[in-house]
Amino acid sequence: MSTPSPPPDLAVINHKIVADGEVLPAVTLKDGSRVQTGTVATLLHNITLYNAGERGPVETELAAAIPTLFKVGLFELFPPTEWIAGDNPGRRRVGEMALAHRSKAVAQGTGD
Repeated sequence: MSTPSPPPDLAVINHKIVADGEVLPAVTLKDGSRVQTGTVATLLHNITLYNAGERGPVETELAAAIPTLFKVGLFELFPPTEWIAGDNPGRRRVGEMALAHRSKAVAQGTGD
């Protein structure tokens, strides 16, 4: 059973980090699932915005990235608890969102 594709708006969200006229592709992983490129770079950009006091749309965009970040293994390399540790509020928020996403996925029996 393959994992659903990333939400369609992730491509739009990730476009905010590239120059006009550039397009970030979605790629197919070996398991057949598709992920949007640029997600990690956009996450870092949005963490900077969050740390500068932006909320609302930035939090929505951070949350939209979480499933893809699990899919590509970012939270295996840097577990959510590591994101929460320290004094970076944006990084902490991502860690909290990742833990909530994982808990929901486990409760629904869908995994990460």
